[in-house]
Amino acid sequence: MFGASPTAAGVVVTPRTAMECSPVHCAVQLIAEAIGSLPLPVYSVASDGAKTPDTSHPVHTLLHDAANDWTAAGDFREQVTRDALLYPHGGFAHIVRVEDKPAELIRIDPERTPVSVTYGDDNEPIYKIGAQEIDRSNLLHIPSPSLNGRGLVYEGREEIGRAITLDRHASRLFGNSARPSGILTLKGVQTPDSIAKVGAAWKAAHGAGKSGSTAVIPSEASFQSVTLSSVDAQFEELCQLAITNVARLFRVPPHMLFQMGRATFNNSETMGTVFLVYTLLPWIRRWESEIALKLFTSEERHNYVAKFDTRQFLRPDFPQLIEALSKAVASRIYNPNEARAELDKAGYADGDKFLNPAIESTNANKVLEA
Repeated sequence: MFGASPTAAGVVVTPRTAMECSPVHCAVQLIAEAIGSLPLPVYSVASDGAKTPDTSHPVHTLLHDAANDWTAAGDFREQVTRDALLYPHGGFAHIVRVEDKPAELIRIDPERTPVSVTYGDDNEPIYKIGAQEIDRSNLLHIPSPSLNGRGLVYEGREEIGRAITLDRHASRLFGNSARPSGILTLKGVQTPDSIAKVGAAWKAAHGAGKSGSTAVIPSEASFQSVTLSSVDAQFEELCQLAITNVARLFRVPPHMLFQMGRATFNNSETMGTVFLVYTLLPWIRRWESEIALKLFTSEERHNYVAKFDTRQFLRPDFPQLIEALSKAVASRIYNPNEARAELDKAGYADGDKFLNPAIESTNANKVLEA
């Protein structure tokens, strides 16, 4: 059974316990929420390869608006991607068809209804829920990127187990007040009663909510604060290493898990590109390939395609965006109304013409002068 045996750190790692580890939770949610938030429109493909958004195709509604009557399309993609990141065989959804057309996509909960996957002699996948075999054409499957078919969490259980152990150790340390903030030393021979009275008086004056006030110490007493030792520093380094290992497992840039030791913010566009190329693109490919295979017929694949719109990860800051759009209009890549649409602005009359405003305005002035 998945996660039945403990790791070397003595922790049993399952999808549920893995999500209790903050670096794992952050990495999984980062990828799943990104896939869920990216627009996923359907395009019709012309003979010359040009793509035009097509909202009339039924698949567009399932991917862009609502997967079913109770799940928004973005939430559906986020949930299935999360399943694929955590569970052995990935994320699954049942494709409900009406008159051979996809009408609903319903996520299959891997906890309540686990799907088993085996492979035939020709490497054809065989899906079963319990003893019942499911037609693969009616099952949307986003596989987990693992070599042995047991999932990322299983393959990275040792790294995750160490991170969980460090979190639990820190919780026990501070929960049991194992490290005092300082030591109050009394001179001379003291009785248990006198020690208790001094301790109670000190807590009353400088306890919770009263730290930072001026301490008045009797002449027969001295106070020494407890600072971080080399052992504490090594523990902190181990915690940072655990975050780095989890980031490596899920192929997420460490700074996106708030491991800020070497992070710089000079170029947000570059960071977005790194996340897109090295983390999201494999997941985007899995989704687009499975959609093409299961939601479009073999004839439709020549005329329709579903593609994620990733421009939000590549978008520069506002001044750079305005400059880029101006150059795109001037070079007739965009017309003015398309450029305005990038800024969520309404078009205007004659804004659909592909004209260079600088050249055209100059020619218009020459005509007026003549």
